[in-house]
Amino acid sequence: MKYKKIMAPVLGSVALAMSSASNAATANLASGDFVGITFWLISMALAASTVFFLWEALRMGGKWSTSLTVSALVTFIAAVHYFYMRDVWVATGDTPTVYRYIDWLLTVPLLMIEFYLILAAITKVSGGIFWRLLIGTLVMLVPGYMGEAGYMDITMGFIIGMLGWAYILYEIFAGEASKVAAAQASPAVQSSYKNMRIIVTLGWAIYPLGYVLGYMTQTASMEALNIVYNLADVVNKIAFGLLIWYAANEETSNA
Repeated sequence: MKYKKIMAPVLGSVALAMSSASNAATANLASGDFVGITFWLISMALAASTVFFLWEALRMGGKWSTSLTVSALVTFIAAVHYFYMRDVWVATGDTPTVYRYIDWLLTVPLLMIEFYLILAAITKVSGGIFWRLLIGTLVMLVPGYMGEAGYMDITMGFIIGMLGWAYILYEIFAGEASKVAAAQASPAVQSSYKNMRIIVTLGWAIYPLGYVLGYMTQTASMEALNIVYNLADVVNKIAFGLLIWYAANEETSNA
């Protein structure tokens, strides 16, 4: 089939990029390093998800191709960063803050744009949804990085970031995006939209928990911080993409 011929060079490029990242290893993973083990497991899960989403984007094509390709971009970017973050942790025991926030500054806006894309796949929506969600993610992420990196008071960065998250929740629960989904989306898209909202609500709540455990308690622990952040990325990147795949698969199967 045509999409199989297209897939071969795409997969080759993905494999080359991930191989280059993995070859940057500077130390061996110890059997008792549970944080390092989570970095490795999640790296491979993200890599596998990238292949799956790309394959399905090419298989389904049409109006859902963009959404699934963006899902693949999210997991691909995260996988490459996780290979580097794993090496930083294994070699030094330090939290790879810079790599993590570079990852989030790229992937979290893409995740938010997915709300716009799945609605755009089934009806005409305004660009305002796109821009409001994008701005909300930047308000959430930038102060968080400044707090963790020492450029801003930890508590102040946390508060501003939470306000950005609250703005995003308003848009997807009560704003224009929510109204479009309720009025014009098919049952499959509505189901995925609702589940995506749950992930942004409950899944994203894992991140502030990690922030608090890592910086704002008397027993602050970098081990706890990284394990919580790693768990959150599995839910918020892979599971999020699978919900979009579910909607796309249902729509194309019933077409």
